[in-house]
Parts: sequence; C-alpha cells; structure tokens
Amino acid sequence: MPELLEQAIALWRECPADLPEFGHTYAAGEQQTRERELDRFLEEVEAEMRSLPRSRGERENVQGRISEAFVRLAQSALDLTPAHLDLLLAGGFSGIGTELGRRARRLAFPASVTDIIQASRNAWTACGLQILLGAEMRLTASIFAYSMLYPATDNYMDDPAVGREAKLGFSQRFGERLAGHAVAAANDRETNIWRLVALIEEEHPRAARPEVFESLLGIHHAQQESLRLMRRGATHEAVDILALSFRKGGASVLADGVLARASLSDAEATFVFNWGVFLQLADDLQDVREDSGDGVLTLFSDIAGREPLDALTNRTFHFARRVMQQMVELPTCAAAATTPRLRALLELIRGSATSVLIRSAGEAGEFFSREYLAALETHSPFRFAFLNDRRQQMARRGALMGRLFEAFLAGEDDEPVFPLLPSSLLPR
Repeated sequence: MPELLEQAIALWRECPADLPEFGHTYAAGEQQTRERELDRFLEEVEAEMRSLPRSRGERENVQGRISEAFVRLAQSALDLTPAHLDLLLAGGFSGIGTELGRRARRLAFPASVTDIIQASRNAWTACGLQILLGAEMRLTASIFAYSMLYPATDNYMDDPAVGREAKLGFSQRFGERLAGHAVAAANDRETNIWRLVALIEEEHPRAARPEVFESLLGIHHAQQESLRLMRRGATHEAVDILALSFRKGGASVLADGVLARASLSDAEATFVFNWGVFLQLADDLQDVREDSGDGVLTLFSDIAGREPLDALTNRTFHFARRVMQQMVELPTCAAAATTPRLRALLELIRGSATSVLIRSAGEAGEFFSREYLAALETHSPFRFAFLNDRRQQMARRGALMGRLFEAFLAGEDDEPVFPLLPSSLLPR
C-alpha cells in the first residue's frame, strides 16, 4: 500500500486548481422545472409514509408506486436512461441495501436503519467493483460483513458512554482479531464484531487469501492514526493531513476490491485505491461544516473559514476525472461500448463523481466565494437554495422514512425490495 499511496499523492499534486469544463449548463427556468418534478416525487414518497404497509400485498403495492415515482423523476429531472434505471432497479443496486438489512436482522446483528444505510454505501461500492472487475454482482457474506464492520466499530468508538481506556482496549483487541489471533471478546458488542470477522474468514481462509486481511489491517491502522491525530488540539505540524486522508480512503476501497474479486492487477489496484481516495475527499467535503465544528482535521476543514474552498474543490474535480480515466482504461471496461450494463455503470459513476461535489459545495456555501458558487450552480439540475431547503425537510421526515424501511425489512426475502438507492442520486 505505501506505493499506492505515493502514486495517489503524486497524481493529486499534478491536478490544477482551476475550475474544469463541465459541458452542460442549466438555465434557471430548466432548474425550476426539474425542482417541481423532485417535489412531486417527495410528496408521493411522503404520502406512502403516512400509512405503513402491513401485509405482503401492501408492501408490493408501495414498492411499485415508489419505483414508478422514481422512474418518472429519474427520466424528467435526473437525466437517467432506461439502461441506468435497469441497473439501479431491476439490475440489483436497489436491492442491495434491503438484502443487507434483512441479512442483518436474520443473523441478529444489532443495526439501526442509519447503520444499514451507512453499510449499504460500502456495499454499493463493492458490488459496483464486482461489475467493473468482470465478476458477478452479488452481496457475498464477506462484503456484507465488511460493510457492517464500520458502522459497528464506529458506533463503539463514538459512544460517549464508553470510556477512553475501554476504547483503546477495544482498538487493540480488534487489531489482534483482524491479525488472526484468538482474542476473547470483552462484551456483547465485541462478540458481534468478532462474528463479522468470522464471516469474512469463512469465505476467505487466511492461508489462501492473506491480502484480504492485510487490507483490513491497513484500514484499522489508518483509523487508529486518525483517532490519534485527527482531533481537536492536534498541531498542524504533527499531522500529515494529506497522507492520512489518502491512506484511510484508499485502504477502505482497496479492501472492497480484494473482496470483489480474487486478485487485482497493478492497474486495477491503482484505480481502486485512487477511487477510495476520491470518495474520502468527497465525504470530507460533505462533512466540512460538521468537521470544522468538531475540530476534526481534513483537507477541507483545515482551511474552511480561513480561505475559500474554491481551489481545493477544483483540484478534487480534476483528481476525480483522472481516476475516472483510470477506470475506463481497465481491461474489463474496454467492452463497455458493446455491453449496455457496464456502459450504464460507467456513466453513473462518472456522473455521480461530479454531481456529489457540486451538491456538497452548494450545501456548504459559506465556505466558498459567491462567484464560485454561482458558476457551479449553473451545472446543477437544481438550485442550491432549493436543495438545501428540501434536504432539511427530508431530515425532519427521517424517522418516518426509517419506519417505512423497517416495514420492508420485516418482509419475506422473496418479496419486492424497498427501492433504497445510492444517495448520490438524491438530495443528501
């Protein structure tokens, strides 16, 4: 991994700080038309939340109505094609989150809807990599377990009821367990986390797939360093924020890659690691307001409020484009011109890599110059003020949405699934 980290940092340093060309722009009138379509979709979903389905037939009807509403929104406001929708709905992505949640319930893993959505984000990445790397897309036991590990461990480390010494002890024991040592669980939480590690071991025996556990240990070490250094009061001279962020993000998705397929070529490992770096940067931009308030050091929070984030965000756009170019140059992606499913996935990934940064900048507008935001907004299908308002509305309805999702998790495994879709397609 050190070589991959060095290559990622070198690629970042080559990226310019000017605003890239985006191509299509949206006039204010076109944005307003699309906003009316999004409002219509949100109203239809809210209507479904007022009366939760109680039977299989009711669940099927709700699923059908929400899917139809999303198709209308996707085609009228999100520029998605039938091929994109086939991949998202019929093609499997919409079912990944529900399958993950149902598996967690079936195996009695404690997880809230928020945990399942967080885990689903990783599962979508891993399952997308399966397609990109020429494998069958499916939620394997190891992808399920890896995706569930980090809500479980994050909740443990973030729990204010758990003391510092207990957290340090857990971190040490967790590292030993990932390394293959027989470590007794200290409590029920650790028992459940150990069960997740065991699921990965069952699918990937350590002797046959040592790279799987090397990747998991790489993530653990990066997170340990994050806990030690990325805190309020840490001096900037003592923290290499760039290397720390890149190592954490790259290691996380590299683990997805080795779980998605048995082996990775050098070019595949480079792309996978760099994609993880980009996703970490995108997350850090999304969370810049919260991180700034909490004293968490990231590339974005470190300068937020002291200077505009314009140039840093531009470099992230350019970095994303270079990573996307690495993706389309993968041997398995060369068939995209003749494979509609793969071509649709490439288009979705490339589009979301741009849209998530534009939307996140609009959400954290106080950290950008007015001129920069005005320029970015012309490349968004929705105005930033509209998105921020609807985001707050959706947050207030989060509990209702959670209860609707729980109603689908309670259904039978062969039922139609609740259309839980990648968050890059909708207001966060």
